[in-house]
Amino acid sequence: MRNLFFTAPKDMTQRQLTIPFLADLGVLCNFMENGRSEIELDLQKRHQNSWDMAHGGVTMTLLDVAMAIAGRSLDAEGRGVVTIEMKTSFMAPGRGKVFARGLAVHRTSTMVFCEGEIVDAEGKIVAKASGTFKYI
Repeated sequence: MRNLFFTAPKDMTQRQLTIPFLADLGVLCNFMENGRSEIELDLQKRHQNSWDMAHGGVTMTLLDVAMAIAGRSLDAEGRGVVTIEMKTSFMAPGRGKVFARGLAVHRTSTMVFCEGEIVDAEGKIVAKASGTFKYI
């Protein structure tokens, strides 16, 4: 099955996202395997709200993607997922480079339940989330 999500370079140290919206944001995928994932974004002015911190929509997008690809990494058929439900808690301003990590905590044949968090370069938690995703 063709993977529409990533274009992987030969050294596999970093993956470019091929979803236009995520590529436009500048999101990079560090890994997705065994129900875990990590993506990163170097926050720029265009990612900010009026208080010079990451816009909540950018933060939620990173959490959504990190959880979704963690769930996708468990599916042997390479199916995609759609978000059924997501809860987000914002804990601190996002600034500089941030890392979003996803973890699949439970999987059925049709759904996967995940948790996610964003940390900044110093390891401070910016936001946490939980989400339910349906395989398609």
